Amino acid sequence: HSQDYKENFKTAGQAAINGGVVAFMEMPNNPTPPIDDKSYADKKELTKKSEVEVVLYAGIGENTKPLKKSAPYKVFMGPSIGDLFFRSLAELEKALAEYRGCSVSFHCEDPKILEDNKGEPTHEKRRPREAEMKAIDFALLMIEKYNLQGKICHCSTKEGIEKIKSAKARKVNVTAEVSPHHLYFSSEMLTEDNRKFMQMNPPLRGKSDRNFLIKALLDGTIDFIATDHAPHTEDEKLKGISGTPQLDTYGHFVTWLMKEHNFMSQDITRVCAQNPAKFLNQFTSNKYGKIEEGYVGSLTILDLNKPITITKDKLKTKCGWSPFEGVTFPGSVVATIIKGKIYAKQ
Repeated sequence: HSQDYKENFKTAGQAAINGGVVAFMEMPNNPTPPIDDKSYADKKELTKKSEVEVVLYAGIGENTKPLKKSAPYKVFMGPSIGDLFFRSLAELEKALAEYRGCSVSFHCEDPKILEDNKGEPTHEKRRPREAEMKAIDFALLMIEKYNLQGKICHCSTKEGIEKIKSAKARKVNVTAEVSPHHLYFSSEMLTEDNRKFMQMNPPLRGKSDRNFLIKALLDGTIDFIATDHAPHTEDEKLKGISGTPQLDTYGHFVTWLMKEHNFMSQDITRVCAQNPAKFLNQFTSNKYGKIEEGYVGSLTILDLNKPITITKDKLKTKCGWSPFEGVTFPGSVVATIIKGKIYAKQ
């Protein structure tokens, strides 16, 4: 089928993200985190209901051990959402020593800096940029010391990216992610009306950080976009829960990168499909990320000349809202193909 898709794309006047619908990474910070073989297997059983392939992170906590089967792991270095986190870097290193050689993704916020700033008046000051910068330093040290396949999640600061770039130059085995909200929004956009809905961990940074992230994604310093999808309800957001829903708008969002920031179709393919697939394909029997024989026919088709304004009625997420409501993107999703089945947008 992949050859048929290729021929159709040549004449459709549209952009195809090769394998743009790859798989969904499920975070371990939920009420029943997958932290051992049984809880991981139980959670994985639930994923069978999904049309899209789901790959689960296993969580790392103070007393966890690697699973018997290969899996990606995620560690929350300090308090975020849920109870799976560390209160000191010493405790974290003790746990990571058990995971030598494993794939570990890091949510980088230093626990001591978070504790020292917990009384500050705003979310951005309670989780300052220094927390991310120091945590990235420590994560890179752990990646080298314990031969980890490291990944730094949802980067938000210029200084953090520069540290990762330097580590890559000396051949440290690390990749970096950035999320749509850190690419599109900045702290200057926060108001009293939207502040609670625009709260996430790490928080929004300034416009100069945002512009640097876009540049670093384009030049390959940042490897791929990851949504950090967190579909908390409006009631939960008003209570101060961090995280925003991002899946509904992902395809539309990348057209903004193309029209406003000079990303070519091959750049979008690289950061939305090929690079994330390199990570995911280690943990799946199916292979994603290319339109070639031997790869699953899962991809997204975009029309770069059909703008869309995001409104509640267009959303599918159960939480029923989006930080992009009211935003008009320059292009939109025409169709999604999942494992060869075409889902045309109505």
